[in-house]
Amino acid sequence: MSGDKLPHEIKAHAIDYVASGAKAVLGVVPFAGSLLAEVAGSIIPNQRVDRIADFAFKLQARIEQLEEAQVRSELDDEEFTDLLEESLRQASRATSEARRRYLASLVASSLSLDAVEHAESKYLMRVLGELSDVEVLWLRFFHEPTIEGDKEFRELHAGVFRHKVATIGSSREELDDHALQESYKDHLVRLGLVSEHIRKKRDGTPEYDTFTGKPAVSHRQASPLGRLLLRSIGMIADE
Repeated sequence: MSGDKLPHEIKAHAIDYVASGAKAVLGVVPFAGSLLAEVAGSIIPNQRVDRIADFAFKLQARIEQLEEAQVRSELDDEEFTDLLEESLRQASRATSEARRRYLASLVASSLSLDAVEHAESKYLMRVLGELSDVEVLWLRFFHEPTIEGDKEFRELHAGVFRHKVATIGSSREELDDHALQESYKDHLVRLGLVSEHIRKKRDGTPEYDTFTGKPAVSHRQASPLGRLLLRSIGMIADE
């Protein structure tokens, strides 16, 4: 019998077994775990339960100061249960602790008194799902676009932010590195998370980059949507 051609009954049993294991792991976390377990059964079959457990602990750390009854009452809100389901899906695929921390912060922030609506938090979570961990770091970089902005953060991730130069005589590796770095920035702009300011000539017309042929960018900075996402995932403090 082929491994990917299991009878429906056996496959269903395997899925139930994995889901039950996930619920058991989540049950170890006193509050957040049981909260997530209520929607885990149909969300995380065949996924990594250790990632879900790590996510549950991170969520617990962020909501333990809230009243449990208050949080459980949110389960009557379909938008909140959808948000939890989406967080479980993304957490099960998240290979980095940082990503699971972002997700936990986003769910917790939706429960604060001055939070955006759950539907808006769900939208932010989907936007987050379109970003790589490196792109999240670049978004944080553009929150303080000045050269000396947030020096400690930039030094911590110096390898990510090191400028990749591309010229006519660059090697293939240098060109590839430059293309990737520019694609991160372009993606943030396309998602509306970062705003670009085009360099202008004295007559007001845009300058063009001689290498790419595109308008030359004088600087970039996080947009209001970008800053909202950064606040929601705990990358910057409330302004």
